[in-house]
Amino acid sequence: MPTLDRKPILLDFEKPLAELEARITQIRELAEENDVDVSDQIRQLEARAVQLRQEIFSGLSPAQRLQVARHPRRPSTLDYIQAMSDEWMELHGDRGGFDDPAVVGGVARLAGQPVVMLGQQKGRDTKDNIARNFGMASPGGYRKAIRLMEHADRFGMPIITFIDTPAAWAGLDAEAFGQGEAIAYNLREMFRFDVPILCTVIGEGGSGGALGIGVGDRLLMFEHAVYSVAPPEACAAILWRDAGKAQQAAEALKMTAADLLQFGIIDEILPEPVGAAHADPLKTIETLKAALLRHLSELNQMTAAQRREIRYQKFRAIGVFSER
Repeated sequence: MPTLDRKPILLDFEKPLAELEARITQIRELAEENDVDVSDQIRQLEARAVQLRQEIFSGLSPAQRLQVARHPRRPSTLDYIQAMSDEWMELHGDRGGFDDPAVVGGVARLAGQPVVMLGQQKGRDTKDNIARNFGMASPGGYRKAIRLMEHADRFGMPIITFIDTPAAWAGLDAEAFGQGEAIAYNLREMFRFDVPILCTVIGEGGSGGALGIGVGDRLLMFEHAVYSVAPPEACAAILWRDAGKAQQAAEALKMTAADLLQFGIIDEILPEPVGAAHADPLKTIETLKAALLRHLSELNQMTAAQRREIRYQKFRAIGVFSER
């Protein structure tokens, strides 16, 4: 869980706010040293800081939302699982000789109900990110995920997935061990499961790496998360042979929650605290837990056949367009 006592990591567009907050701190310290009452001035500056924060985070561009989605202090899959579950037991391995640390999952209790939770796991720092391969799963990671999901379906436990990856790992070893086949197998199998499946984009959802655990009855997405067919850098390199045009690609990809809700790809946008999820992780986790319980209650009232039909129709509708 991100802690509040560590030095904050500032994004470029947050610098005016940081400067204002530093000014407030400086004025408060000077007033205490000189025994001067500046409470009115402090209140005015604090009100301005609140207003500025709201203005900044309500008008983010797609490229800026991508920065927020990649923020190293943003709550991760393990943060959500450990904070919202009553009990949690992590399970390891794909039963084929691999245990990919980029994918975590296991059995938990959510408000007393047994569930299986899993998702991509990024690191907090460079060392941790290298160990987790920056949340980019290998074929063994997707095979671990489907093993856990098959376990859930066999024992009647709902499946809850957390999507947070720039893409699946695209190294030579990944291709040699069947990356495409592993993701395709997951897609097929997730459509046939009888149990409820809830998927949430908690940060960055990129390419087939995200879709490999993203077939569900409901797809939720946080306000400042992104979800796209490819990371903007890869898209720019493919289309214009220039990764420097990533900002232009981010605009073209329509990767924000508002865009995807309009297209019918996601089912609900989850609001984030002012300043984004990393500003108040506990509130963010409470928001997701409440949404999961609400949707789970609805899905539990349906038959397995109804849930499978919802999944099928949902993904059949993606990509439908009309010529004007």
